This record gives sequence, C-alpha cells and structure tokens, in this order.
Amino acid sequence: MAVMSDVEPTTSETAADSPGKRVLLAAPRGYCAGVDRAVVTVEKALELYGPPVYVRKEIVHNKHVVQTLRGRGAVFVDETDEVPEGATVIFSAHGVAPIVHTEAAARSLKTIDATCPLVTKVHREAVRFAAEDYDILLIGHEGHEEVVGTSGEAPEHITIVDGPDDVDNITVRDPEKVVWLSQTTLSVDETMETVRRLRERFPALNDPPSDDICYATQNRQLAVKQMAPDTDLMIVVGSRNSSNSVRLVEVALEHGARAGHLVDFAAEIDPTWLAGVQTVGVTSGASVPEILVRDVLALLAENGFADVQPVVAAQESLLFALPNELRRDLKARSGIDAASVRRDSSYADRSLH
Repeated sequence: MAVMSDVEPTTSETAADSPGKRVLLAAPRGYCAGVDRAVVTVEKALELYGPPVYVRKEIVHNKHVVQTLRGRGAVFVDETDEVPEGATVIFSAHGVAPIVHTEAAARSLKTIDATCPLVTKVHREAVRFAAEDYDILLIGHEGHEEVVGTSGEAPEHITIVDGPDDVDNITVRDPEKVVWLSQTTLSVDETMETVRRLRERFPALNDPPSDDICYATQNRQLAVKQMAPDTDLMIVVGSRNSSNSVRLVEVALEHGARAGHLVDFAAEIDPTWLAGVQTVGVTSGASVPEILVRDVLALLAENGFADVQPVVAAQESLLFALPNELRRDLKARSGIDAASVRRDSSYADRSLH
C-alpha cells in the first residue's frame, strides 16, 4: 500500500524570501512494486539465512541500494560460477535466461528468483510466441540485463530492435507471422515510434496481448510530461545504469524542460544549475529510495526552493508477494504466512507523495 512521506507541500519563510521559486514534485516516483519486492527479498534473505547471501548482478539499478545491501552482507556477483557451491543466490529484478537456472542447478545453488512479475510476463509471452513459431521483435536496449534475460527464452526466434533507427536493419522469415514485445522500462513515446516504423515495414505485425512497458515506468513518465513545460530545471534522482531513470531525463527535455540532470545523490547537484531558475522539477526512477529525494528537497530548500508543490499523475497501490522460495522458508522458520511480509527497514520507504 502506498504511504505518505513526511515531505508535504509547504510554503515556508525561506520560500517567501525567494518569491516565485518553487519545486514541482512528481507523484508517483521512486520505488515500484517490483523493485520493492526485490529489495525486500534480499533483506529478508539476509535476516533468515544470515550473510553472506549472493546476488547475481545488481538486485536493482541503484547505487545507494546496492551499497546499503552490500554493507549488510549481500555479495554481488556477475555470474553464478562466482557463487560457492551449495550457497544461496538471488536473481535480480531484471530476470535471467533459462541457462542461468541450469547453471545454478549444476552448482547445487539454492536460488531465489526476485524477477519482477511484469518482466516474467514478457518472458512468458516470448515462450508462447516462440512455440507458435513467430518471429519476435524485442524492442529494447542491446546488452541490458532485462533484454538479455528475455531474449534467452527463445534466442532462435528473437531479434532485438534497439530503437526506431534500428528498424531498417531488421529481417524476418515470414512478414505475416511477426510480433513485437518490449523491455519494460523504455520511453513510451519512443517505443510507439519504433512500433509505428516496424508496422510500416511489416503491416501484419502483431501486438503483445497486454502492454509490456510497466505501469510504473508509464506513470513516472506521465508525471514528468505534465511538469516539464513549467520547469526550468528537471532533477531526476537515479543511477546512470537505470534505464527508466535515464528515460525520465530524456522525456523531460522532449516535453519542454529547459534543462535536466540525473543525479544519484543531492551532493551531485551543481549550484550553478540553479542560477536564474524559478521552477525545479524533481522526480526519481523506479529503483530509487525516497530518502534520496528528501535529501534533494532539503538541499533545494537551503537554496531558496522551499515551496514544494506535488504534481500527481496517477495513484499506485500495487504490491507483489515475495518469491515462493523465500516465503516457504520464512513460514517454516516463523510458523506464519509470510505472503504479506514487507519492508521494515527505514532507509527506503515507498512514499508516493
């Protein structure tokens, strides 16, 4: 369930001393249900099994989250062969190809799959269409972990389409039997432009049975679109390897923001960015804990931007149950149903506004 943060729209004496200066604060922002589930999975695994708990790749693409979990005893590795035989390994929210499960089984690893259920949905679509012998055009960024995992479900059927400019390079076996799927964290507008161009080349192109770009990505982009025309400077809190965070900066600039920057921490904000600025937009990517946004708001308030006005584009209340493997072990340990066990740490609440 979404909860309120302690950052409320205010007009303080500081703001009064700086007439006209304001912050537009996006809602929703920050943690999505899939990220929350993945981070809680690592936290609960550390509590239940004790450190070290191994995590293949970054559990989510956020520097602060990874550093915090590493400090608690999580060990992040690139591949399963770096995990000691018989140890526990968690697969990240971005998903893995079937070969990774096979490799883990060969090393007798205890696996906990924290793949976001919305990513799992795309995997299942890929398996289904491959079984029906479709050519699958997977719109996404070459090399991104989610794309690697999805394409691994049916590599002989999947071709990656890395944006609209890649469309002319695509070939298929049968133009009458083609379907497109997408990475969940893309720019909605760019993806639709890619689909438009694909359909020009392949008029019989089939759509996925439901939207692949996740609700959180769409909602965060929608808020930015609403804010951007009134924004002199857009600050997006997020890491540079976070696809959805990078897209938020791009969307802001495309829809009228006069400047935009991606920062991991408030300390990265250059005071010169604020020169001549009246309105600052603030949002955060779907893997960003709210404490980092609060730090940005505090820094802006110190610089005369204490009037915080929310821009609410959507309401979110979705939560995903923890992975079955972890729920089973939690239940065995405590004798309770762990399906609803959620966050109990303070470093990253899921506040929307």
